[in-house]
Amino acid sequence: MADRMVLTGARVVLPTGVVENGRVTVEGTRIAGHAPADAPSVDLSGHWLVPGFVDMHNHGGGGASFTSGSAEDVLTGVRTHHEHGTTTMVASTVTGDMDFLTHRAGFLSELVEQGDLAGIHFEGPFISPCRKGAHSEELLRDPDPAEVRKLLDAARGTARMVTLATELPGGIESVRLLAEHGVIAAIGHTDATYEQTVQAIDAGATVATHLFNAMPALGHRAPGPIAALLEDERVTVELINDGTHLHPAALELAFHRAGAARVAFITDAMDAAGFGDGVYHLGPLAVEVKEGVARLVEGGSIAGSTLTLDTAFRRAATVDGLPVEDIVRAISLNPARLLGLHDRVGSIEAGKDADLVVLDSGFRLKGVMRKGAWVVEP
Repeated sequence: MADRMVLTGARVVLPTGVVENGRVTVEGTRIAGHAPADAPSVDLSGHWLVPGFVDMHNHGGGGASFTSGSAEDVLTGVRTHHEHGTTTMVASTVTGDMDFLTHRAGFLSELVEQGDLAGIHFEGPFISPCRKGAHSEELLRDPDPAEVRKLLDAARGTARMVTLATELPGGIESVRLLAEHGVIAAIGHTDATYEQTVQAIDAGATVATHLFNAMPALGHRAPGPIAALLEDERVTVELINDGTHLHPAALELAFHRAGAARVAFITDAMDAAGFGDGVYHLGPLAVEVKEGVARLVEGGSIAGSTLTLDTAFRRAATVDGLPVEDIVRAISLNPARLLGLHDRVGSIEAGKDADLVVLDSGFRLKGVMRKGAWVVEP
């Protein structure tokens, strides 16, 4: 890695818009304001240069699990997603017993402290048995604030988000507890009504976990949580843009109603992401991946995804026809803001980490830089 380099010629997506034939200077691990005339350069003509992707909901990849794997396994998953443009990611757990989850929180917190992960997301066990998806029903429990606090303590300040079915006993109190501790309360795997969802948002919930999935469908007489989550300006909605979890019309509805400032693209990836078909485990449950779609062996429920964010970006641009600036907000800046990391990552600005992704004119990934070093050299 040179101390300084200049990336030239690309269409650069900045917070203020797209700059043609742009020039981005990297100095050490950061984006710099300017460079000497003799600084080495990399010609990216004909390409896009966008900020590194930020994934706030990810269970693993590369054949490795964040939910149960060793440190080496977790780092394998992290490297896999780095190679697909995700330079910042949160490790998501799945439902387990409390002793396992507290132990796992302590283990993952060490990787957060080392800078390999950006935090921990607890998806379960505080979710509805009616909307459990790929979670073990016998391990589910109501969101007792004391148990929520136990997870936060075990994470030693690295917990970033907890997904809750806020209509369950203790749900609203737990939302307030999370908000008081600066942790995102996310509504998901829920059977809540419209009115119950509004109550949870008023209590401090700010994210919809994989909107449309694992919650009641939108109805014209019983609008349920989807309408409440889409209409409230305080809520950011997660979307899994893999062509399996969402019909393109549902994605268009979410963008139209919430706007690009309130959408976060996520992967909800499990071990098979960037790896291949086969039989895996998500927590205690067996999952079979066929043709890139993960489903429980028993019951057939969708069990996370095999998505990587470069694929989500390309699909958003080529299938959904979204403006590139809106995709960048949803895949980088918005999740960085939610995680409280937008002072360091999420956009191409002087002083921020040199986390960058190079895409060709067809939005295929061609290069990845993380903190000034090429992970994938263009």
